[in-house]
Amino acid sequence: QVQLVESGGGSVQAGGSLRLSCAASGSFFSINAMGWYRQAPGKQRELVAAITSRGRTNYADSVKGRITISRDNAKNTVYLQMNSLKPEDTAVYYCNADVRTRSLAQVEYWGQGTQVTVSS
Repeated sequence: QVQLVESGGGSVQAGGSLRLSCAASGSFFSINAMGWYRQAPGKQRELVAAITSRGRTNYADSVKGRITISRDNAKNTVYLQMNSLKPEDTAVYYCNADVRTRSLAQVEYWGQGTQVTVSS
């Protein structure tokens, strides 16, 4: 089993910054892509940013230039640095990891979610 534990959410004013962290723990062979998704009330969950084990990144158009994803493979941790936050960034943010298990199966895991609230 793999656990993803998120931290760093909170409330900020528009223009502020937050840094989210997500640490993976448990027994697994390797972690491939890791990413952050978000879900606002009444909306579908959407990709914010993703990063491969080799550092290739992918961003939603709405966050490009304001949000940066990074990871520390040695710590099995992914980060999301969010700057110039806007009220429309308000959502529950979920960490996601594509894990190769000890039996070499590919399994997707999700964190429990962390609330980000941006006030105008």
